[in-house]
Amino acid sequence: MSLLSEPLTADLSHRLRDAGRVTVELMSDLVRDCCRRFPSQGQRAKTARVEGLIKLGAWTDAALALLDLELPQWQVRRLAYDDGEWYCSLSRERELPDWLDQSIETHHADLALAILCAFVEAQQITAPSSRPSVPSVERHADGFYQPMLSDNFA
Repeated sequence: MSLLSEPLTADLSHRLRDAGRVTVELMSDLVRDCCRRFPSQGQRAKTARVEGLIKLGAWTDAALALLDLELPQWQVRRLAYDDGEWYCSLSRERELPDWLDQSIETHHADLALAILCAFVEAQQITAPSSRPSVPSVERHADGFYQPMLSDNFA
């Protein structure tokens, strides 16, 4: 089973969508279930910044700092507020046109939760798969196939 198993992140996605606001408990569950680099020994300053923002309750800044720490290849493409909803779009290639880019788009009434929903979706996409890098072959040949020697080259 991969580090980011499907039931954990699916449950967390539903919790984020159904939440009215970010809480310390919700943020700690997100860090525990989704974050592979937290706490990061190599990036102590970024880890300390995320922890400090969570302690202060600066949820939007904490969500953006967590995105920077965990998914440095993803960038915020668009944040927009329309008709009572925040729309967040994350992209790997921000300079590409919308129709060429494979971006993640989420929305929520709370800005921090919109960013965190997009963060969880990006984590699901970039999660390492449990498949081996080299295809495997069965070790035992089927009884139907038997090797045979053919020396007739004429």
